[in-house]
Amino acid sequence: MKLVVGLGNPGEKYKNTRHNVGFLMVDKLFGEVEWGVSKSTKTLRSWVEFKGEKVELVKPQRFMNKSGVAVKIIKKKHPKLKNEDIYVIHDDLDIKLGEYKIDKGKGPKVHNGLASIYEQIGTKEFWHIRIGIDNRIKTSFKGTGEEYVLGKWLGEEKKVIDRVIKEIKEELNVII
Repeated sequence: MKLVVGLGNPGEKYKNTRHNVGFLMVDKLFGEVEWGVSKSTKTLRSWVEFKGEKVELVKPQRFMNKSGVAVKIIKKKHPKLKNEDIYVIHDDLDIKLGEYKIDKGKGPKVHNGLASIYEQIGTKEFWHIRIGIDNRIKTSFKGTGEEYVLGKWLGEEKKVIDRVIKEIKEELNVII
């Protein structure tokens, strides 16, 4: 079994923000899937079969800084789930827009969703799919990092992120 978690914030207000790129990636990873609501984990969840193995897709419906609670509950429900079979997809302000990194055990310097997961499951040793969103210099953005990540995609940025999602999807099809 594999677990793929896309990080984001719930609700319409955050739907097309840079911080929700994890949700966007999970939506595109395996094509159209049917999402169910889990009240116990407060997540949207779906199951797919990939390469003969079950893959659980998850979009936590708590705010980003509480994402780890859902991951901890899911890990408890699947005691045989290994950390190396967990893939967390998230935005990374340390990486330029148009770039990405897939690393095991390594995330950005500051990310409240990841900090929550690290705290709740007691490790960083899972796959981090780090999607670069930093375009502040090019757009002459003057606000805080928090304001930037909660901002909506600009037209050109959306085209770039769609291309990156296709590239990541191809790479994940090999490693998952």
